[in-house]
Amino acid sequence: MADTQALRPELYRDPVDASHFGVVEKPLSTWERIYNVAAVRKIFILVALAAIWELYARLLNNPLLFPTFTSTIEAFVQGLFGGGLLGKAWTSIKVLLMGYSAGIALAALLTVIAITSRIGTDFLETLTSMFNPLPAIALLPLALIWFGLGNGSLVFVLIHSVLWAVALNTHSGFLSVSNTMRMVGRNYGLRGLSYVGRILIPAAFPSILTGLKIGWAFAWRTLIAAELVFGVSSGSGGLGWFIYENKNQLEIPNVFAGLFTVIVIGLLVENVIFRTVEARTVRRWGMQS
Repeated sequence: MADTQALRPELYRDPVDASHFGVVEKPLSTWERIYNVAAVRKIFILVALAAIWELYARLLNNPLLFPTFTSTIEAFVQGLFGGGLLGKAWTSIKVLLMGYSAGIALAALLTVIAITSRIGTDFLETLTSMFNPLPAIALLPLALIWFGLGNGSLVFVLIHSVLWAVALNTHSGFLSVSNTMRMVGRNYGLRGLSYVGRILIPAAFPSILTGLKIGWAFAWRTLIAAELVFGVSSGSGGLGWFIYENKNQLEIPNVFAGLFTVIVIGLLVENVIFRTVEARTVRRWGMQS
């Protein structure tokens, strides 16, 4: 018996103008619009941490061990307007900028040498493996012997803390640049510094920016630790010395105010300076979402 198959009828549809289709859009609620703002989320986290701090300190009820958040803020405000805290912070920042900029310059020099020759690569890798694990604060006794009690010793240990992190991340970023990008630069006849500036640095900038952030964090921690160790530099100390002095005088709210200042400066640098650089470079270039 022959199989019979039903023939499917032909279907004809007239095209419909796209203007007849509407875009279904669900309006965001007020809460959703607020939640989508990163700054609001971070402020909420900070407020929650401050509330936990205040609650724990009140439950502990021992100002010599852990002052409340409100007393710390009072000491912070008093220190800014009459206690010399602002001057101490500026002293630390000036020394930090000197060491940080010198470390970046040396890291750039070593990285350029490394990418232009094999011996330069071996040289950078050898130095990095030798000195990167060495804590910068461990060099402080030698720095005091070589440069004396002053900014020279601080700048020396800051350079050490910045140099290897920035050089390592920059060199790793250069190595991760694709061969296609490299060939584009060669085809345009770029050589030497022009090749580095127009091809390698833009392509490797996410890694470079990461190195700059790590170098800043290392330098900031090293500076405060160094000031805590030997304190006064040319008759005036920075934030570390402010913390050390108030600890000796059992002014614990002032100690926490100094620590709070360190945190505030770190937040400002990360969320204002580095965030602005990131938005105008890697995010604009489509390297990060």
